[in-house]
Amino acid sequence: MSLDGMPGLMPGLRPRRERRLDWPLLLATIGLMGLGALFVASATLGNEGVAGTAWFRRGYVRQLIWYALGSGLAFAVCLRSYRWLSRWAMLAYWLAIVLLVAVLVPGIGSTQGWGARRWLLLGPFQFQPSEFAKIATIFALASYLGRPADEVRRVGVFLRSLGLCALPFVLILREPDLGSALVFLPVGVVMLFAAGVPSRYLVRVIGVGTALVVLLVVDILWAPADWQVVKLEPYQRRRLMVYFGKSFVPPQATEAERARALRAYRDASHNVDQALISVGSGGLTGKGWRQGTQNALGYLPRAVAHNDFIFSVIAEESGFLGSVTVLALYAVILFAGIRIAGQARDRLGLLLAVGVVTLFFGHVFVNIGMNIRLMPVTGIPLPLLSYGGTSVVCSLVAIGLLQNLHLHRQT
Repeated sequence: MSLDGMPGLMPGLRPRRERRLDWPLLLATIGLMGLGALFVASATLGNEGVAGTAWFRRGYVRQLIWYALGSGLAFAVCLRSYRWLSRWAMLAYWLAIVLLVAVLVPGIGSTQGWGARRWLLLGPFQFQPSEFAKIATIFALASYLGRPADEVRRVGVFLRSLGLCALPFVLILREPDLGSALVFLPVGVVMLFAAGVPSRYLVRVIGVGTALVVLLVVDILWAPADWQVVKLEPYQRRRLMVYFGKSFVPPQATEAERARALRAYRDASHNVDQALISVGSGGLTGKGWRQGTQNALGYLPRAVAHNDFIFSVIAEESGFLGSVTVLALYAVILFAGIRIAGQARDRLGLLLAVGVVTLFFGHVFVNIGMNIRLMPVTGIPLPLLSYGGTSVVCSLVAIGLLQNLHLHRQT
């Protein structure tokens, strides 16, 4: 006999439901972290000077530290219900905005690479506010759209929701970090759709976005060099010109100008060309761990092999089977997220799961796409595999949020 049928049971008393982790999600996450540690080590151990570096300063050791820190935060996220956490959503959002503003201030934000100002220095570590802003914006947008369905259909709610996405988008674009900024567009549109916003509003947003993309393509391919409708940094424009196969040689160029332009094109396309060679040379089973010639000999530049192009390292050294394994592990996470969204007991849970799944899918699609030249190079990390503290920690927090939704789907 069930407890509900026992005589004298107090009214409303129910047996406590057993809470269980989503094991496919957990195991896929562990699998990706294991692969990440192995191949970050492979991509960094061949660097000159590593032998003389203290073991605790090596890239793969730092990656393990970030895995441990991120796992601890993911566990902490699961301790309280996502509905309780949502009380702090707007505070986290505005903290992210403050950090995004701070990173643009000279003397506070750290400038690296192509002159982009994207990091805050925290002692020996760097913090990238844009990664935190992605999670904070998903939480804030889900909390705001988790209101009754009839309110979501109002124009004012729709416009304020766009504002929540537009503010971090503009600030990140100013760093500049076009790739991370663009991630907010699909995340925002998909969450608005899942919330039940009228389709006519979304069609207009998508239409404006499409028009901007067309304008950008026309500007890159046919507009004169001294007439730019869309303002981009020089390195961003070069990347897009390489993606579209646009020559750097100006009209009526002299032989010297032509030679310089060809050298500039080869330099700009070097990374993606070498990444494509790495992927194609892996064959069925790969060349073996730390045996990839593109990686070991430095043809795939060491500065990017362990972060933006970690998939190329995996494909070269573990081949088609390793690449499919990576895709399968991401598929498990994505389908687990979709299942959790379907099981959510309220709109807040549904929207949080949809936001996290869209974020992960966008990162995986763009990063792997740029490794095989289906997408332009944007610098978006591959979740849990690319080297980088903020990205790893925020990805694990997002996984913890999905586990939280799964654990509290019936309470």
